Amino acid sequence: MSKPRVLLADDHTIVAEGLRSLLEDEFEFIGAVKDGRALLDAARKLKPDVIVADISMPLLNGLDAARQLKRDGVTAKIVFLTMHAEAQLAAEAFRAGASGYLLKSSAGEELIAAIHEVVKGRAYVTPLITKDVLSFLMGAAGQPDQPAVKLTPRQREVLQLVAEGCTMKEVASILNISARTVESHKYEMMEALGVQTNAELVQYAIKIGLVSVAPQPGDLIQ
Repeated sequence: MSKPRVLLADDHTIVAEGLRSLLEDEFEFIGAVKDGRALLDAARKLKPDVIVADISMPLLNGLDAARQLKRDGVTAKIVFLTMHAEAQLAAEAFRAGASGYLLKSSAGEELIAAIHEVVKGRAYVTPLITKDVLSFLMGAAGQPDQPAVKLTPRQREVLQLVAEGCTMKEVASILNISARTVESHKYEMMEALGVQTNAELVQYAIKIGLVSVAPQPGDLIQ
């Protein structure tokens, strides 16, 4: 039986190198990318069985990348490996199409086990947050919409790029739309979210996991 084909998406070089050495004996390691847009291209071209991805990645975060891949009919199982231990974010990952969710602080054996589980068609959540994730998923129907839900996929893309410091012209170039359209999305978001400044937009993007603060030492799986 052939080994599952694994594609990695993580913008931290040291983490990516460590993961590759961890996975390549057990699986067929077919490549690594450093941002969400490169992940979209690689997943469509390489057709992996499993994608191991971070949530906080440049240009396009892992959650929105997962949503786009699922809309495009990409069948790869997606396992998020992240620093984010918030159960609400993990629940959002599963709603975006993830099959697995675990933390970078977990042991390497857990990632290997998670990949084997999702290949078999099962879901995997790290035991560190399983109970809280289930609570969020089971209670989602009765919860009021969060502000992030009000944003369209395109608005989320614009929000992330603005939060990463891109100019309107740079955002327009990356998304292949006009600068005027970018401005329109930006001001519609500000109105919907009730914010007044770019700084508040950045704070909101961090809050919902579109971008993150600088990584801390020890991100690599032990």
